[in-house]
Amino acid sequence: MKYLLDVSALVALGHTRHQFHVRVANWTAGIAKNGIPKFNTSSITELGFVRVMSLAYTVSVTQAQALLLRLKESEQYEFSFIGDDHDASKLPPWVTAAKHTTDGHLAELASSNGCVLATLDENIPGSFLIPS
Repeated sequence: MKYLLDVSALVALGHTRHQFHVRVANWTAGIAKNGIPKFNTSSITELGFVRVMSLAYTVSVTQAQALLLRLKESEQYEFSFIGDDHDASKLPPWVTAAKHTTDGHLAELASSNGCVLATLDENIPGSFLIPS
């Protein structure tokens, strides 16, 4: 199974001080029993990672970029980048509020690229909720 990590999952995987780092680390360790975990990122998730790291963890943009690059080059995981050619017309029908637009976009992007959105959010239809 290939997963598109949403921003929170990507940050939790990449930063040990994230409140859900242990949760995501345990999940990845579990799926690693079947081989190297296959993860995807997109422009939205990578930019979100850099933004959150810069704001919440007070690292520079350059440091956040370097941390993301190290994570993507880690031998623990296999990362691929999904190019994003989806516009607003691709939002799924369940997106009816502004707060769901990014979630809906990422879920549709994942699905159309043969993977599933992995998230810490319980309310995204068709996504995989990373277990506690």
